[in-house]
Amino acid sequence: MNSSEIEPRLLLGPGPSPVSDRILEAMARPTVGHLDPQFLALMDSVSEKLRWVFGTGNRMTFPVSGTGSAGMEGALANVVGPGDTVVVGVNGVFGTRLVEMSRRMGADVVAVEAPWGEIVPPERMLDALEAHPEARLAALVHAETSTGVHQPLDEVGDFLRNRETLFLVDAVTSLGGVPVEVDRRGIDVCYSGTQKCLGVPPGLAPVTFSEAALQRIQKRERPCQSWYLDVGLIAAYLGAERRYHHTAPINMVYALHEGLRIVEEEGLEARFARHQEVGARLQSELVARGFRLYAQEGYRLPQLTSAALPGGREEGPLRKRLLEEFHIEVGGGLGPAAGKIWRIGLMGAGATHDTVDRLLHAVDRVLDS
Repeated sequence: MNSSEIEPRLLLGPGPSPVSDRILEAMARPTVGHLDPQFLALMDSVSEKLRWVFGTGNRMTFPVSGTGSAGMEGALANVVGPGDTVVVGVNGVFGTRLVEMSRRMGADVVAVEAPWGEIVPPERMLDALEAHPEARLAALVHAETSTGVHQPLDEVGDFLRNRETLFLVDAVTSLGGVPVEVDRRGIDVCYSGTQKCLGVPPGLAPVTFSEAALQRIQKRERPCQSWYLDVGLIAAYLGAERRYHHTAPINMVYALHEGLRIVEEEGLEARFARHQEVGARLQSELVARGFRLYAQEGYRLPQLTSAALPGGREEGPLRKRLLEEFHIEVGGGLGPAAGKIWRIGLMGAGATHDTVDRLLHAVDRVLDS
């Protein structure tokens, strides 16, 4: 098959999300060199817009050249070293991944586990941090993509403020869809991905590091285990020196810049409200059709809905029919939720009432036949 033969899909899974024509057109603009003054000016603009979306004044805010998992690995690798104690909240795939990566970096991990579909109780995180005052890092997943859980952050952020323990947050599925508010919540390291609520193709991972995190990086006795993701080296490329580090994905940065312009034009509060309104409507409509929402009540993401099918229907064949007959992609469950739920994303350009109408029409057809 050639790429010209690929049929369009309505992307309503856990990511990637639908990409607007404006962003696709931006990607087709002329490629220039990664040290071209035009591109460097555009990169500076991207960093400034990311600060606004993250809700931070951090100077070290930029897109990592890689997907959200590269953002995760880079975030950890720069502030975690062998022998460090790391406290991680685990209630899904991505908390589990934080644990795995931290252990590979030689950290002693304290996993604070909660059932899939539920939040990690903040008081249990605080108990773990009280029990491990030597902890160098505490980590939580803000929007657990595997379950649709919206994790509260304020309690942990308030507890860690002015302490030596850094606070790391996974905002891959939350950035641009619900408030992240890095500075207000006392978050030291935060990373995301372009392919979720920002509505940009996968390939970049926005990250931000606080001054406290940068001091930790500068004082390391051993260098970051990843040369490619070493913020100390990347800083020289982003700063006044413009020292070569790697060849940035030029056209993907064009796409991110255009995506951030779209967010600016809409306004963050309006964007959050749109995701909330459309997500709440979908969840209500699914419940009316006999679906059972999987994520804990009161902590459900509007942009990522997880739900078990009515009457114990097997999810795989019906999800396949949505794709084959209606060209709509939704996701299945992972881990303990595999084969039990659908994961439906209404993110970025896909968070509209028209999208919900099209999905519900297709859902009704596959359930009735």
